[in-house]
Amino acid sequence: MHPLLLLLLIVSLNSPANADGIKIPLGQQGLANLPLPSRGDAKIDVLDRFGLADEEHPAVGQPPITRWDYHDFSVYFEGNRVIDSVVHHQHPSPSQPERQP
Repeated sequence: MHPLLLLLLIVSLNSPANADGIKIPLGQQGLANLPLPSRGDAKIDVLDRFGLADEEHPAVGQPPITRWDYHDFSVYFEGNRVIDSVVHHQHPSPSQPERQP
């Protein structure tokens, strides 16, 4: 192979690619200071602290997983214990700007 052609090939492979960056805004995940049930809490403790859920879904699967939906979050139970609490996605209002990464 001709040395000049080899040098041109090496230089073209090592040059940085030019591309446009795309910014995708992150969704607002509700209030950061929203109190949530903790992993391991009993159903009775969640009921005492947060009151009745807006909707209670029946148990599914084995072990049985139950979900309680509140206005701002959902709580997942395995049997009688909390396994996770998830804040509902909040669409930004017109007065609330979207967060940039």
